[in-house]
Amino acid sequence: MASRTLVSIQNVPHNSPIFTCCLKPYLSIQGSFAPQDIANGQEFRFATPDQRSVEEAESGARDYEQSLLQLKDLLESQSWKEAQKLLRRRSSNLKLDLYAVIESKPGKDRPQLRTLYSNLFNNVTKLDYAVRDRDVSIVWQCYENIAATYDLILSRI
Repeated sequence: MASRTLVSIQNVPHNSPIFTCCLKPYLSIQGSFAPQDIANGQEFRFATPDQRSVEEAESGARDYEQSLLQLKDLLESQSWKEAQKLLRRRSSNLKLDLYAVIESKPGKDRPQLRTLYSNLFNNVTKLDYAVRDRDVSIVWQCYENIAATYDLILSRI
């Protein structure tokens, strides 16, 4: 009978293979383009817009009337792309301004203003789609709804 040598598992040299496909990437912060405190997530200015005062927001909301007149001219001349660009550019600023103004109002006035706010921006979205589809009847219906709702909001601010 042949004798077997006993080999303990502890005595066997174990060289584990390194699979490069399974290594997690290592990101060094030292040589990166962002400072250490920003890279750790302590700087959030890039995620939130600058807060405007209530007076600035209110004047910005009132200035939107000029954009509505420009939008009407573009819609009448059927300059669809320019109308869409103006609508998107100005409505995002108006949304921030109106939200700031509504939040500064007393609690009893907010529900009505929020309903009008929602109605206004639902019509802005519908107008954007109607302009994209070049559906003239819906364009003018949404424009009239936007103008009426905007006037109601301004009267209550």
